[in-house]
Amino acid sequence: MAEAVNPPEVWAPFGAFSMAVIQGDGRIVHLKGQVALDRDGRVVGHGDMRMQVRQTLDNIRAVLAAMGGQMQDVISLVHHATDIDAFMQTGDIRSTYFAAPYPVTTTVQVERLYHPDLLIEITAVAEIPLARFRRPASRA
Repeated sequence: MAEAVNPPEVWAPFGAFSMAVIQGDGRIVHLKGQVALDRDGRVVGHGDMRMQVRQTLDNIRAVLAAMGGQMQDVISLVHHATDIDAFMQTGDIRSTYFAAPYPVTTTVQVERLYHPDLLIEITAVAEIPLARFRRPASRA
């Protein structure tokens, strides 16, 4: 399990994130940046940041689950948003996926993602405890 660190020497977290995370003894898994695509590769939530954030986090949860992981195993997130103001309004959605200790986060605004209808891409790193980790089936 990751240990959150929020030292008093820096500003206090104001949302669902931690300043640093210390990794434990599990398997470290780096996820590809996930986007709002359904299982068939179709964009979900055209023009709707909230729907796209939800689908993207569902995709992260599905990738982790394939390896025995859970959202609580996420230790780091990088958000690439095409509209940072719209993304910042999704904190209520994100807080339903994560609980303390929160992952460290970085959020940046980008001009666009690889598909013009995508509004958000989230890259995650997780530490899955060895007791739960399983090597997943994988597409070729």
